[in-house]
Amino acid sequence: MLRRLVGENIALDWEPGPGALTVEIDPSQVNQILANLCVNARDAIRDVGTITIRTSRADFGVDDCADDAGVVVGDYVLLSVSDDGVGMDPETVSHLFEPFFTTKEVGKGTGLGLATVHGIVKQNNGFILVQSELGKGTTFKIYLPRHPGNVETIPAGQRQTVRQGSGETVLIVEDEGAILKLSQAMLEKMGYTVLTANSPDEALRRAGAYAGTIHLLLTDVVMPGMNGRDLANRLKRDNPGLKCLFMSGYTANVIAHHGVLDSGVFFIQKPFSRQMLARHLEDVLGRGKSASGPI
Repeated sequence: MLRRLVGENIALDWEPGPGALTVEIDPSQVNQILANLCVNARDAIRDVGTITIRTSRADFGVDDCADDAGVVVGDYVLLSVSDDGVGMDPETVSHLFEPFFTTKEVGKGTGLGLATVHGIVKQNNGFILVQSELGKGTTFKIYLPRHPGNVETIPAGQRQTVRQGSGETVLIVEDEGAILKLSQAMLEKMGYTVLTANSPDEALRRAGAYAGTIHLLLTDVVMPGMNGRDLANRLKRDNPGLKCLFMSGYTANVIAHHGVLDSGVFFIQKPFSRQMLARHLEDVLGRGKSASGPI
């Protein structure tokens, strides 16, 4: 999937460290970290170039923390993503993880990709260091606490089953290509028919050209050109029975503060696992019994 995301003009190198490097984290969150960072690296490479993903063990003591305020004492697994793109100046680096901050041109991003990565890492008690220089590329170093115990395999009979769809058609609207592809893969594995769009305008075109019934809209809240709420209202004009599930890398409270999310709507916060998405879809479609109702 990453090779498809970065394109044929960019080489993708994988350099895993020696031995077992184990962390305790939702695998879908690792997917989102890698996808977002690789998309970011791809956009920093003007023509041809290389993205390198590395893993290794990293141990930090008190002396190490004294030299860098961002370092926390402990044993970690390092996951790094490097590119040989245009690089960034210190001022830009200082704002990278702020919500809605982006260096991309209008219509090319919302500034939530790196903020989502930052949120995932903090949620899992890790930290991020960024090294970048204009004209020499960028490296994101993600440190996640090393899991010291043995990895337990859950017997097949005890694993939580993912609720399957019944062939309903879902239109996904997401301007971050990585998240769009991951969401599409999740939904298709659950048995849904999936339409995808990377912008509100494309979503309107796809919906207008689709001969069947679109049962549910899964849309990002903040996108260039039109927010998710306005897109849903446009689509409901021709699809009165359309159900909606809004998603964002930020909590409902943060999004509501920006005035683009009403109360009483169904909302799921990114990143989400396949099980979490399945539960929310069941609730929105009226088949669920969980408590993830409208906010």
